[in-house]
Amino acid sequence: MSNRVCISLDAMGGDHGPTTVVPGAAIARERHPELHFILFGDEAVVRPLVEAEPRLKGAVEIRHTTVAVAMDDKPSQAVRQGRGKSSMWRAIQAVRDGEAQAAVSAGNTGALMAMSKICLKTMAGIERPAIACLWPTVRGESVVLDVGATIGTDAEHLVEMAVMGSAMARIVLDVERPTVGLLNVGTEEMKGNEAVKEAARLLRESKPANFTYHGFVEGTDLGRGTTDVVVTEGFTGNIALKTAEGTAKQIASYLKAAMGRTLSAKIGYLFARQAFAALREKMNPSRANGGVFLGLEGIVIKSHGSENAQGFAAAVDLAHDMARHDLMRTIRDMLEQTPAVAAGVSAGLDASLAQK
Repeated sequence: MSNRVCISLDAMGGDHGPTTVVPGAAIARERHPELHFILFGDEAVVRPLVEAEPRLKGAVEIRHTTVAVAMDDKPSQAVRQGRGKSSMWRAIQAVRDGEAQAAVSAGNTGALMAMSKICLKTMAGIERPAIACLWPTVRGESVVLDVGATIGTDAEHLVEMAVMGSAMARIVLDVERPTVGLLNVGTEEMKGNEAVKEAARLLRESKPANFTYHGFVEGTDLGRGTTDVVVTEGFTGNIALKTAEGTAKQIASYLKAAMGRTLSAKIGYLFARQAFAALREKMNPSRANGGVFLGLEGIVIKSHGSENAQGFAAAVDLAHDMARHDLMRTIRDMLEQTPAVAAGVSAGLDASLAQK
């Protein structure tokens, strides 16, 4: 069987468009020679960049598009104006049509989610998609979801996210039986809103076959890496993500200022520069760039719009891993093997058949 992995790219998405997407794809292909790409965008702009990049020789097909989704477009506006013809839509469509195994875009998040839901549809039995990201911890990395797909949730959706996040953790973190925690205001069973407490009950009683329910975790557990997967609703998850990114930049700013304040500090920095370089690399958000849209009938990865080529390459790396290790099959298998979710899937299918 061929090892070839084909990724479709929205070349016009993000703050920098093709000038970031093309070199990012080249960096990723250097790490994964089996990668091939379908680039959707303005051919007059994209082709010279591709031809100037020897690492992409023979690995790229360019498909011309005349419409690009702007970063400040409303999702409804983006769908109305770009459906069927924008670089973002066509990158997603390539996944739907089986031409690509995953799509990556640095474009407008709301538009990307709206188009993905319309073009790919949600998986059977899944209430709504979630965005999962890799979160740096003192132990390595964890999977955190939802970090911004939807506001508000119920117990059943939290359980679905636990399953989908565990499937991602098995692939990306190479953990056979991931541990899952529900983000809460405390670890005691009586704390939290009704949706979180009910989800905890469902996870305890379902005794899932492919992951271990740890219990409640708090905000401090995110950085500790207490569990392999942390589940929360999109409002809380997005605030936590932006807070962590802001704190990392704040600490880096403090360190830079402190190291240049006095002569002794500058001399001390010379002796400790390797340690500071390691810290800077550990705190670099580009290393964990890429949010995975889980719960769709296809793989879509969202890169930060302001990322550089290295950051975009990290999102492509993630798409490669998801496609290479068949994320969709892993999620379906785990959904079927988790009683609390399987019951919902069965009910959803029965309702669908009844409507027909």
